Amino acid sequence: MEYREGKFCYINGTVIPAEEAALRYPGTRPDPAATMSRQILLTHNQSDDPNQMRISFDALVSHDITYVGIIQTARASGLTEFPMPYALTNCHNSLCAVGGTINEDDHVFGLSAARKYGGIYVPANTSVIHQYAREQLARCGAMILGSDSHTRYGALGTLGVGEGGPELVKQLLGNTYDIPTPQVVLVYVTGKPRPGVGPHDAAIALCGALFQKGYAKNKILEFVGPGIANLSMDFRIGIDVMTTETTCLSSIWEMDENVAEYYRIHGRPQDYKKIAPVEGACYDAMIELDLSKLDSMIALPFHPSNAFTVHQVLENAGDILRETELAAEKAWGGKVSLHLTDKITRDGILIDQGIIAGCAGGMYDNICEAASILQTGSAGNGYFSLSVYPSSLPVQLALLQNGVAASLTEAGAILKPCFCGPCFGAGDVPANNGLSIRHTTRNFPNREGSRPGDGQLAAVALMDARSIAATAAHGGLLTAATDIEYDASHAPYTYDPAPYARRVYNGWGHPQPEEELRFGPNITDWPQMSPLADSLLLRLCAVIHDPVTTTDELIPSGETSSYRSNPEKLSQFALSRRVPDYVPRSKDARAAEADRKSGKIDPEYATAYEVLTGTVLAAETASDKPAAVGFGSVIFANKPGDGSAREQAASCQKVLGGMANLCYEYATKRYRSNCINWGILPFTIPQDDPFAYESGDFIYIPGIREAVKNGTPQVEAKILSGGQIHPLTLTLTGLTSDEITILLEGSLINYYALQRKEKRA
Repeated sequence: MEYREGKFCYINGTVIPAEEAALRYPGTRPDPAATMSRQILLTHNQSDDPNQMRISFDALVSHDITYVGIIQTARASGLTEFPMPYALTNCHNSLCAVGGTINEDDHVFGLSAARKYGGIYVPANTSVIHQYAREQLARCGAMILGSDSHTRYGALGTLGVGEGGPELVKQLLGNTYDIPTPQVVLVYVTGKPRPGVGPHDAAIALCGALFQKGYAKNKILEFVGPGIANLSMDFRIGIDVMTTETTCLSSIWEMDENVAEYYRIHGRPQDYKKIAPVEGACYDAMIELDLSKLDSMIALPFHPSNAFTVHQVLENAGDILRETELAAEKAWGGKVSLHLTDKITRDGILIDQGIIAGCAGGMYDNICEAASILQTGSAGNGYFSLSVYPSSLPVQLALLQNGVAASLTEAGAILKPCFCGPCFGAGDVPANNGLSIRHTTRNFPNREGSRPGDGQLAAVALMDARSIAATAAHGGLLTAATDIEYDASHAPYTYDPAPYARRVYNGWGHPQPEEELRFGPNITDWPQMSPLADSLLLRLCAVIHDPVTTTDELIPSGETSSYRSNPEKLSQFALSRRVPDYVPRSKDARAAEADRKSGKIDPEYATAYEVLTGTVLAAETASDKPAAVGFGSVIFANKPGDGSAREQAASCQKVLGGMANLCYEYATKRYRSNCINWGILPFTIPQDDPFAYESGDFIYIPGIREAVKNGTPQVEAKILSGGQIHPLTLTLTGLTSDEITILLEGSLINYYALQRKEKRA
């Protein structure tokens, strides 16, 4: 796989460097607006500025970890009905083993909201979020916004974008999704996969080539080329959903007859239309993806981009697995260890668990081929176990009707309901020091559910369903599916909409405002948030020097998901698996701010202020307007926010009194947007400025409110560390006018409250 910088043109079905195209085809003008993605974006854009887009979406999707907070925020901001189809799926908090009734309480709230506001409610274990969107909401030329990072429907001609909940709130209230006009990277697909290679093999190879160097960050990947015709729809979808792990903004594929057939099978032929680049479409870079050169792949812990071929790992097991052990040791400071080299035997590498699940793994073709491979063996009765989760009830029904489910059961695999749990640690947690191979989307640290703070550590490696089945058929010994012979043919997918027709509540276009929302005891409102103060005195409460900090580390997944409807309870888990002292430190800062508002000044803050400014801090009692100096907490991380779209990675910081983040760069646009929407200042510092400060230090940022108001790109701050004062230059750029107002008001909720107040006036 090769990534090439520079401008490229798509002409006569081939890709040519722009300068060469100008010579060979003098009548063709390179045109960025001729790309597929730009064609779709322009039909949804309300901005006249060619460099800045204001996008309105056609549909929204959320699951039961996010929709309660979104609806609560929108309700507090004046929501009366859903202005577009909004599907509320229940595929994350489906298990009710944590927290008593609270998961099902959220589901009841979701149904009542769908009835009241005119939404679509997909009950628990009916479908995972993205499979429902594929089967029911996607259409060629449309755009869908989801509060899940893997909102990707490009293989079906839909631009899908995953963002934090506040961006969905904006859509529900008639506002737009505001982004700089994105660059577009062409992925030119050639060749044909050999037997045993599946979509996750291509996806892992793609992530390995793009993520580390940021080649796709906040860009759109556009798939064209003759190789696409050699891929089934499930294969394309399986690659597409994983483009999220490159940190791209979205993705789109060239449409063909296979896509038209997909829509016909699903009873929606009218939703297909041909989409292709127009002659002369101009791209900002390109990737050559030769499918024939792909091998069985494995993404070792702790990221989907940690990519190797299975054969590389088998041939160099000691060295490669030891590197993973050392990475774990470094991440947790030697407090807990991972012992993967213990799994090396004379026969190969022993795996503890296999999982095929979710929006990436649980599709029809993957499960059918896994069943074909397992006909040559069984999951066995040893330590290795295999679980399979179909992605929707229609997929499950097809597997039952064609005998695949029976075949898997005979082989010893456990068939489980439609559920995203294995993707984020809410199901199938391995044993301590276990190694699980999964056809799921992520393998971040502790995403499988282990808890290093309690001495527990397990690991996940990502693999394609085919190689997982091959491993199962060989007694749990790591095996590449390309090394075995099997019949990959299977009955074509027959879609039966009966499970949806008989169980899903579809109230789109028919709100019932008289309906009452149903609240469980865990569903609480957001705490009151204050406007940005004139100046800030912040306590540094966490310092993380890891190359990348994921949202799973900022707010762990798994059992914490049950508390996503309770901001205060959830906030107690913030950074708990990475910086256990963060919560108590931040709560101390929050208490100091509460005291300040009541007219008392914490002695530590008073002393720090006096040292930093040379003046005494007078008590400030105003709590309903910007005050002279606000107290709060701040974190530093090299590159925070990779991974999930979950807004709680930022909102928990805010609930605990967080007012700013410091970093060299933000891993994703969506995390930075989440920070802004919760009133957290997204500062960056120069890459060549080593951050040598520690938790407990104080940072003073004078005149910050005026700086934000005026769009000042740099702010000069001071940090008190070890009794010494050091200068600190903070950069704050790329803010829209709306984002400036959100930061000044202290949160998106306050921003909408201001709009309502101005409207009444």
